Amino acid sequence: MKHYVIVGGSKGIGKATAELLAAEGHSVTIFSRTPYEGPAHTIEWEEFDVLTDSWEDRMPERIDGLMYSVGTINLKPFKGLKPETFEEDFQIHVMGAVKALQAAAANFNPDCIPSCLLFSTVAVQRGMPFHATVSASKGAIEGLVRAISSEWAPKARINAIAPSLTDTPLAGRLLSTPEKKEAIGANNPMKRVGEVEDIAEMAAFLLSDKSSWITGQILHVDGGQSTI
Repeated sequence: MKHYVIVGGSKGIGKATAELLAAEGHSVTIFSRTPYEGPAHTIEWEEFDVLTDSWEDRMPERIDGLMYSVGTINLKPFKGLKPETFEEDFQIHVMGAVKALQAAAANFNPDCIPSCLLFSTVAVQRGMPFHATVSASKGAIEGLVRAISSEWAPKARINAIAPSLTDTPLAGRLLSTPEKKEAIGANNPMKRVGEVEDIAEMAAFLLSDKSSWITGQILHVDGGQSTI
């Protein structure tokens, strides 16, 4: 049995991934602002805000993997965006991940090859209007993954998933009606938006030993939107 840490795991993809790992017999510690509510008895929750709280003495003593799934969606025209919005998104997406990774690495299990997972977006590769803040931060995440994977190999692994729009609470405003969901899905090659399970299955795989020869990769789980 392994012990995983998921930052931002009380809802959406983080929660679904935690429950998949728990179903496989692993223990999971979730750090998030809102409580985890679910049936898995091997999941523990601790309140944590990545913008204000410190990781000092907070991480579990032995960690086999870390997933950072905290995010925002600020879709606005570039001309109306303030520098403070870019800075806040960078703090949440990038610096939050950096601090979590450094804290977790200090407690990596020396008897295994730990695996870490971050999140990018299809908009980094494809280029989409109104995505300036999220693309800037997530582009930094992709560079971070490649740099850390080189530094950590072969003792630890790190990858990122770059989804297209997925039906999560974070995207609730964009997918608030069946009509909106259908219209956005029509622009995807698979003619639907992503579901939480689509991403969580890949996340659980990348955190597990089944992906032991995968590191430094940005995996596009996006219905083909980044390439076709």
